[in-house]
Amino acid sequence: MRFNSIACARPAFALILAVAVFLGSPTETRADDSAATQARTVLVTGANRGLGLEFARQYKEAGWHVIGTARDPKDAQELEALGVRIMQLDVASQQSVDEMAAALGDEPIDLLINNAGIFPRVGKIDEIDFDDYNRTLAVNTVGPVRVTRALLPNLRRGDLKIIAGLSSNLGSIAENERGNFYGYRESKAALNMFTKTLAAELGPDGVRVNAIGPGLIETPLNEETRRNNPHVVEMYLEHTPLKRNGKPEDIVGPAIFLASDLSAYVTGGIVMADGGYRSI
Repeated sequence: MRFNSIACARPAFALILAVAVFLGSPTETRADDSAATQARTVLVTGANRGLGLEFARQYKEAGWHVIGTARDPKDAQELEALGVRIMQLDVASQQSVDEMAAALGDEPIDLLINNAGIFPRVGKIDEIDFDDYNRTLAVNTVGPVRVTRALLPNLRRGDLKIIAGLSSNLGSIAENERGNFYGYRESKAALNMFTKTLAAELGPDGVRVNAIGPGLIETPLNEETRRNNPHVVEMYLEHTPLKRNGKPEDIVGPAIFLASDLSAYVTGGIVMADGGYRSI
């Protein structure tokens, strides 16, 4: 049965998330605080809208300590309403990343979700604006590298030691039959390689690194593209067995899986949530 509204879906997803964590590894006490049981901590970049906001909401409802970042916290009213901790972060700025890491200090982080991203609307090579192109790579590819490197000490102090990135089926080289989306495709293909490379390096340390590969998810990130290019949406749906766009809550399931010990033997992979787009 499909829930047709986010409001109906949230309690169910929160319950599933709680069960997944329970079945995986129970919440443990920190080594430096044996007197009290500590909640898991998740840090979500770009948490003020779209998928990031939904991640923050679901983990908050499941009892996690949530740290959500936003480039401009003043524009994060929905995130603020969740009652989570908000930190300022521009993933494309090394200074901003360093300041966030300094503010966190030695605080353990169990799960890092590198969600922040931008989506340029470039159809042909003659339309490329190289400032936008470089900005896309800086945010979508270099940003996760900056944040991950800065927060590795915090992740090593966490119980779970999990890193999750947000990829896209547009980052697939094998599936690129239609072109378009210059900058975005390249940024996500590079992110996929970073995911596998980091997983290989950190695996011996017990750190798991994976990515989630959403299909066409209805978020503010691609709202303009969906509105102005209905033929693109139609073309996508023709190739999608489930015949619908995704919703932000559709991506919570893979995040639940990757955030629990149910995925204890999974690293260096991309968990697709694309309505079956890549199956045909």
